Amino acid sequence: MEPKAKVRLSFASTPLGPKPADDPDAPDPYDSGASDLELLGRFHTGDHSAFATLVMRYQRPVFNFVLRSLAERQVAEDVTQEVFLRVVQGAGGFQSQAKFSTWLFTIARNLCVDHSRRMKHRKHASLDAPGRDSEPAVRLVDRLPHQQPATDRSAASPRIRERIRTALEHLPPEQREVFLLRQVDDLSFAEIAAICGIPENTVKSRMRYALERLQAALADYEEDATTLR
Repeated sequence: MEPKAKVRLSFASTPLGPKPADDPDAPDPYDSGASDLELLGRFHTGDHSAFATLVMRYQRPVFNFVLRSLAERQVAEDVTQEVFLRVVQGAGGFQSQAKFSTWLFTIARNLCVDHSRRMKHRKHASLDAPGRDSEPAVRLVDRLPHQQPATDRSAASPRIRERIRTALEHLPPEQREVFLLRQVDDLSFAEIAAICGIPENTVKSRMRYALERLQAALADYEEDATTLR
């Protein structure tokens, strides 16, 4: 019998982005000292605190991926909740030769695909959540060099950000998911290949095509666009 753990996630303060890297030597609050597999094993034997640690460790990156894939915050919260519910239901059948994070993002990716298929007639308005227009679509914006004077930079940044949003919206879904998993969640090409169920060379090709489209979208900002290479 699988352990019965209630999945209640709080999104009120869920950050949209990577963990702060201001102090790389600071303790990681998401690291209990136990591996993902150890925590999953402990949860399977009834230790619900181990599952809570896994949620703390992965809620943010999973939510970020789902949010930017589906573009609606409420939907992203519901899907993220479902992701961890599937983890509870499938903990006993998890194959330990696979990485937990790969399994987790495979669940998230499949749920996003299922939702998109159900909502195929709707056009995604944006890859940012409604009401959060001040936030960058992806970390890509943060990587653009700031060589302009401050006044020019403040005026140009919203335009660049909007170009990136628009380009991301128009990427083919298979290129967008690869870009998000690589650029936002910092997964390896091998992990993305396992998640999407495609060869690693196909992942690299999709990433290259996505970058080329984004470079074209930033053609008016030629110096900035070269940072995508």
